[in-house]
Amino acid sequence: MKKSGTPGGGLALNVRKYWPLYVMVLPGLVYLIMFRYIPIFGSVIAFQDYSVFLGISGSPFVGLKNFIRLFNSFDFGTIFSNTVILGLIKTVLLFPVPVAMALMINEIRSSWIKKSVQTAVYIPHFLSWVIVGGLVFDILGVGGLFNNIRAAMGLGVMLPMQKESWFRPIFAFSSVWKESGWGTVVYLAALSGMDPSIYESASIDGASRAQRLTRITLPLLVPTILTMFLLNIGGFLDLGFEQVYNLQTPMTYNVSDIFDTYVYRAGILQAQYSYTTAVGLFQSVIGLVLVVTFNKLANKFTEDGGLW
Repeated sequence: MKKSGTPGGGLALNVRKYWPLYVMVLPGLVYLIMFRYIPIFGSVIAFQDYSVFLGISGSPFVGLKNFIRLFNSFDFGTIFSNTVILGLIKTVLLFPVPVAMALMINEIRSSWIKKSVQTAVYIPHFLSWVIVGGLVFDILGVGGLFNNIRAAMGLGVMLPMQKESWFRPIFAFSSVWKESGWGTVVYLAALSGMDPSIYESASIDGASRAQRLTRITLPLLVPTILTMFLLNIGGFLDLGFEQVYNLQTPMTYNVSDIFDTYVYRAGILQAQYSYTTAVGLFQSVIGLVLVVTFNKLANKFTEDGGLW
């Protein structure tokens, strides 16, 4: 009777057989370990009065002092509410936009028009937020397109970037313009992998294009949508420093100051490393709770919607 190979032997055989693929994965794996897993051990300074001269091993342990300071901070309520509101705008309200764009692009029958539209909506993703922020300020500035149109209509000069009521709409619009096109990549890949015979059968049965969209395409796309939503919800409080920092002004701090910009001011400019590490750890815990909660809900209400 032939004995089955050991797991270790099977792994070694697999590595020898597919070694080029393992070599391709290696840089990404090294990056993941160096910049995602090793820094986790540095989170201990959130419970210390950290000093760069004493290091992690020599800095005194202070328990939950930094977290208590965060929750008792005068700025905590404003920063937390701003982060939640902008998180809802970006994660919930704007999440369906790439799905809708992917469905519309998928309906384009002409190949060259489809590729042209895809290229046009992808390009903004490759622009940095510094460039996008500069464009927004130029368009909405004194001599920009916005005020030139107002002048042609006989209206006075207005500076939207200095007004609190304008910041969140500008934040939402810039997010849609820059990232929605790139967000369609996964959905278009999922749509291209759907079995054409299903649509052919539906057409023979007399289903209209709208019926094929609502009865076939969307149900088949739901698992992908849920997976992307779960991946996005983990970063609910991690909105991205670059976008907010390049769009905010001192006059809009009350509605634009979030955890990321607060950490930059307190941690980088004021060197409060332990305190800002506590802020980052708080964000991570909230993200973990949200992912676990929504994953359980996805598993409860769908067959294969959860990540695990």
